[in-house]
Amino acid sequence: MNTMIIGLHLGNGYGSQPGAWRMPWVDPTNYVSFEARVRQAQAAERGKFQFIFLPDGPSAVADIENEAPHFNLDVMMTLAAVARGTERIGLVATGSTTFNEAFNLARQFKALDIMSHGRAGWNAVTSSGNDVAANYGRRIPSSADRYARANEFVQLVQSLWGSWGKNAWVHDQVSGQFAKADQIAPITFQGQYVRSRGPLYIPPSEQGQPVVFHAGGGRNAFEFAGRYATAVIGACFTVEDAQAQRQAFRNAAVNAGRHPDEIKFIPGLMTTIADTRREALDRRTMLNERYFAHQAAYLGQMLGLSFDLALIDRPLSPMQLATAHPSPFDPRAQHALEIAREGWSMKDILAHGVIDYHPAIVGPPVEAADHMQKWFEAGAADGFWISPDINDDGIDAFVDGVVPILQERGLFHRDYEGATLRDHLDATAQYGTDPRVST
Repeated sequence: MNTMIIGLHLGNGYGSQPGAWRMPWVDPTNYVSFEARVRQAQAAERGKFQFIFLPDGPSAVADIENEAPHFNLDVMMTLAAVARGTERIGLVATGSTTFNEAFNLARQFKALDIMSHGRAGWNAVTSSGNDVAANYGRRIPSSADRYARANEFVQLVQSLWGSWGKNAWVHDQVSGQFAKADQIAPITFQGQYVRSRGPLYIPPSEQGQPVVFHAGGGRNAFEFAGRYATAVIGACFTVEDAQAQRQAFRNAAVNAGRHPDEIKFIPGLMTTIADTRREALDRRTMLNERYFAHQAAYLGQMLGLSFDLALIDRPLSPMQLATAHPSPFDPRAQHALEIAREGWSMKDILAHGVIDYHPAIVGPPVEAADHMQKWFEAGAADGFWISPDINDDGIDAFVDGVVPILQERGLFHRDYEGATLRDHLDATAQYGTDPRVST
């Protein structure tokens, strides 16, 4: 694939910035509106995005008094609604291997794959927070145990997906044969962590079975994704880090017996798109100014400085710039210092999104396109998943502003070449487990 993949992050329905729900043009009830998610997915489909991505982590936000929870009410019900309101865009949701039963999850995702005519993807992750574990009356297992269970879990899910043979469903009204019983068989999976007799009574979809994604980092994540994932939902702040992560995942795929091109690395990008940098910064300020006091304290830690909030509308002083030193423990710190040295006020530095949890583009469309081109051509990314600041108009701003530039540069497709998520990702066909990957 010589053009990039673009996905859309859909969380609580408002956008990536905590102040999005308060904007006067945003419906404050979008949190519970499936219709809003459908509209937002349709906007991404208009832009020919390859997929939407719904994270999940069933725990309450810490500041529920002022902030919306970060996630959808239920990712599978949301995607079921979106499936009926879209035609081409892929539908990817997170499903934990730590706190789900494999049979239930296998059935849900394959039913979604049938409903969407082959557009479903499963972001298979291990849960890592004790706040989530507490909701299930448990504590988080060790990383080794989580990933050992995850390996068995994916093997079992894929075995269940393949337990109804490719040609088993006959539905011949004349002969009266509904299915070939000899092609629907139990799998009798007996692992240390998960077990199931099977089979799963669902035939293949147009793409055979859902596509496996993974979001995670570290040695266990590399090995796990290398074995099973077609795409990795990534997080990195520099080209060099992204290059290293992408290569590590590709190496892991080779070690598992796969081709390196079979795994796509897709890091995140947060966007505030406006006609000018000044307009974009003002929009970010309007969204997040109430959080700037807390953010300024954190920025001070990143740069080894102490800030006076009474001076938030002024640039950093020459003495501050001379003594600032980026924290070696925060990959965002060097970029934050570079923005500060451009002479922006402290408020504008924060409005640049320098402490966002992914790189942030706050400016005109061409700045987003340039960032994406630089990373893509440097071998740092196979594409990006986009987190607009406000979904209601931020998706359209990206679709109408950034996408045409990428298309004109030959970096992004002009239309869907296929109908399934595997088509969109140029993914190899698979039904059941991958015989190249040892169990």
